[in-house]
Amino acid sequence: MTSPDEFGRFISVFLAVSLSSTFQGASSELLVSPAGPTLVNVFSGSNVTLAVTFSGASDPVVTWSMGDLPVVTWTIGSDIPPVVAQNTREVLRIESGGSLTFVNVPLNYSSRYTVEMTKSGLGKSSTTFTLNVFENIQNVVLTLQPDLAKEGPDPFTLQYSMDQGTVEQKTWFFNDVEINSNSHYSVQTERLVVLQPNRSDTGRYTVTLRNPISSVATHIDVNVLYGPDEPVLEASPARPFYVSGASLNVSCQADGFPRPAAEWLFDGQTVSDSSVLNLTRVQTSQGGVYTCRLTNQLTNEQRQKSITLNIYERPSGSPTCSVQSVNDVDLQYSCGWSGGTPPAQLTFPALSNSSSGAGNFSLTFNSSNNLDGKTVICMADHPIEQNRCNVTASNPVRFLPTVRTTVDTEGKIVVTMQCVSEAVPQAVVSWFEGSEALSSGTTPQFEIRDSNVTNFLLKNYSCTCRNPLGSQRREIQLRGPSISDSSLFKNPNGTIITLTWEVPSTSIVTGFDIQLKGPDLLSEDTKNIGRSSVFRTIQVRPGSARSADVLYLDPKLKYLFRIIPKALQEKGNPSEVHRTGPGGGLSGPAIAGIAAGIPCSLLFLLLLAGSVYLCFSWNKNRSRQTRYPGPRATEKATTTPNNLLTGGLRSLPDYTLHETPSEKSMPVPTFHPPPPVRVATRV
Repeated sequence: MTSPDEFGRFISVFLAVSLSSTFQGASSELLVSPAGPTLVNVFSGSNVTLAVTFSGASDPVVTWSMGDLPVVTWTIGSDIPPVVAQNTREVLRIESGGSLTFVNVPLNYSSRYTVEMTKSGLGKSSTTFTLNVFENIQNVVLTLQPDLAKEGPDPFTLQYSMDQGTVEQKTWFFNDVEINSNSHYSVQTERLVVLQPNRSDTGRYTVTLRNPISSVATHIDVNVLYGPDEPVLEASPARPFYVSGASLNVSCQADGFPRPAAEWLFDGQTVSDSSVLNLTRVQTSQGGVYTCRLTNQLTNEQRQKSITLNIYERPSGSPTCSVQSVNDVDLQYSCGWSGGTPPAQLTFPALSNSSSGAGNFSLTFNSSNNLDGKTVICMADHPIEQNRCNVTASNPVRFLPTVRTTVDTEGKIVVTMQCVSEAVPQAVVSWFEGSEALSSGTTPQFEIRDSNVTNFLLKNYSCTCRNPLGSQRREIQLRGPSISDSSLFKNPNGTIITLTWEVPSTSIVTGFDIQLKGPDLLSEDTKNIGRSSVFRTIQVRPGSARSADVLYLDPKLKYLFRIIPKALQEKGNPSEVHRTGPGGGLSGPAIAGIAAGIPCSLLFLLLLAGSVYLCFSWNKNRSRQTRYPGPRATEKATTTPNNLLTGGLRSLPDYTLHETPSEKSMPVPTFHPPPPVRVATRV
């Protein structure tokens, strides 16, 4: 009989063995895992193995499934052959380690494959593979449907075909630009449809076909047929009519693909099958309507257009009318149309119903016969053509003189004054300086030259334009360089401004200075030291300029601009000051400068007053010193100019004192600084 102590030891040993067995079973777990990639892409007809490894058990049962259908079952290490599905026995082989091999794998074996291993008492384990079987893409061909692509509402289609291959991705290109479906293109399974094609669809189309193991690109060149467009007819030389015996050609052109064929028709007969109709030494019988017919020989589309050629044997040119002044009193009306067979008969019905002439004809009337502003017509009658011309006599109208200023090679100002008044007959122009006649004749301009602009401003000029019907006189008072108006425009970024200005019509100007007050432009190399507080010239423009561009502005800074008109070295009043930049108040540096300048100015004034007081006291004390007899040699005392006077004030004058031992010294005259003077800048 077992004692209680022995029974306890037995129970302890049993529990220890049981627990040991339990933990040993928990640590022995069946595990299957892939021995290579789980996504396998292969060519059709090649051999491939889905490799696996396992651990945790020996000789497990292996089951391979294609999708959800088991295809191979086998116990690893068993002498019993594996069970393989009937329709896969030519393809599937199971390896000794449980891997699955495909022999000459067909396309239809692309699928998801699952391997599951089981062992009694150890559970089961599985892993999954994806097998994609592809054919190599070969012999891809692009075709056009229909055979001819035409501009218009009918679409054309590009379709690809191939001998073999599996396509996973396709991309269409037009002239190397990828095509996607939109209102103009429709990308479908195996084709590209071009909707409402036009001539800009002519070019190279490419399709790229891809799968994971191959890629092929093929292209086709497509010409979209169009036209003919509206024909354009041009006669050379271009004239409303042609004289008998002349030569000309008429071209007929229109866009189209292929190039349209041309045919010329006259009186229902074909006269040329070229796009250019050549006519040499034409006769009046060849005048009429010519029709050009254009044909697209691939689409059979046609367009036609007509042109009328007028051929006359007529007087040369056209009738000409004129009116001339006779002795500055009478008006002579003339009409001429030379040549022609017979000569044209010419009349002035408004002047005389009984007078006429052949070829050339003239009538003279007194200017007082209400002829001012009256239009007189010359009728030219010819058997082939009736023509006319007209002329209107008029007195000089009011006009504004113009002034142009240049500089000659000698550096003198040349002022050209011009008086032009519309008048028929042409007005005679007379020039005056004051009451003195300068010149007369038909030349409407007069030049004066001088080196000093002031000399121009001291003289009064006038001009008179006259013909038998009246006269006009205008005074010309020349002005110095000036600007009547100016404006500033800036670009949206604030980096460029444009200054524009106007000049009075009688102002003498040879150039302009564009001036800036403010920081340096971004293009300037110099540092802005003491330059922002004064205007400085940044551009010089000629006298003909009316605008100037200033570049390289900093939009964060403030600038002031003005224009100075010049006549050589003489400067006129500046234009108004134009401001650009942020805000309108003073900048921080400007305020700081003003704050710092106030005490400095006060200190300067105190020093100046102290210097004047010391000089005055020194001279006064010296004059009171006791003098002793001595030689009468003249002594000379000179005061030193006060170098502290700046900013436009003149230095203290020099005073020379001549004293003798017997003469009493006199005090230095008190210096009173002149009032501030406003000085104009002169060059």
